[in-house]
Amino acid sequence: MLRKYLGILAVMMTMFIGTSAFVTPAVAQTKGEVPGATLGIKSDTDLWRFVRTGNAGSTQMKNELSAVMIQSEGDNWRAFRNGPLSIYGAYGLAGIIGLLVVFYMVRGRIRIDAGPSEDKILRFGTIDRFAHWLMAGSFVVLGVTGLNMLYGRYVLLPVLGKDAFATITAFGKYAHNYLAFAFMVGLALSFVLWVRHNIPNKLDLKWLAMGGGIFAKGVHPPARKFNAGQKIIFWAVMIGGLSVSMSGIALMFPFQTHMFAETFAMLNGLGFSLPTDFTPLQEQQMNQLWHGVVSLALVTMIIAHIYIGSVGMEGALDAMNSGMVDRNWAKEHHNLWVEEEDQKANPKPAE
Repeated sequence: MLRKYLGILAVMMTMFIGTSAFVTPAVAQTKGEVPGATLGIKSDTDLWRFVRTGNAGSTQMKNELSAVMIQSEGDNWRAFRNGPLSIYGAYGLAGIIGLLVVFYMVRGRIRIDAGPSEDKILRFGTIDRFAHWLMAGSFVVLGVTGLNMLYGRYVLLPVLGKDAFATITAFGKYAHNYLAFAFMVGLALSFVLWVRHNIPNKLDLKWLAMGGGIFAKGVHPPARKFNAGQKIIFWAVMIGGLSVSMSGIALMFPFQTHMFAETFAMLNGLGFSLPTDFTPLQEQQMNQLWHGVVSLALVTMIIAHIYIGSVGMEGALDAMNSGMVDRNWAKEHHNLWVEEEDQKANPKPAE
């Protein structure tokens, strides 16, 4: 028993001596100095300020994270990612799916009022369909793998187990990174091919006022090759796709871009007062959050687009499958475009 108490006493003495040696400076030292008479940290406030912000030039680390032990913005990033981003993103996805189910139950499939005909008209050529499916196919993979990164550990991990989930997620990461470039090519090609058909005009206001004719049978607002709803999808995908591509590149090649600092500087030139002094790590955190916000918005919108272009509307899927659509369908949803195509095929003789 005596040996036991002596052991405990020895440990306590060792701890006391070690602590005292750390806290109590040598007699020759003055306040605010460390061994070697080098100026040290004068207060706890200075210490934690130094720890949080770092001190350029005080370390041999030559990367963007040098001298940063604690990065307070990381707490904000984590709170937003695991909080509003994940929660409202889930609400948006569940909400659009639920809304489409209700719409289908109430409205049913949008049929061709005049009934299908045997007459077809070319709506999209080979290059158009290639651009669409390159962009759409890669986007689906990007969307699924991205959702797995955000929600997979809550949804798939309990079902698949750690090993299977880890394998799928690792494969998805590589697919996400490499297919991103296919999406960018499809995005650029689609813009070049269709931008001239998607310039807004007064006709779009009438289409919107009539709800696009999707809420009632027999209602068919006039439209050219792309109606107002398709134009909204086009510009949302073009602008959102460009933005998500830029943030994605910044994430794949970290610390090489300053997208937010440069964007905010441009906005400040228009009269805004936004911060522009961001560290490389802050830039990465904002890139990741922005990438998630825009991607979730695009996925939510594209779910509705996929529904209308497939099971939601009779005859719509043919436009991107064979490129040939039923003439009655075309007359009901894009009547002005049909008239333009007929005039090209059978031009009126000059008087």
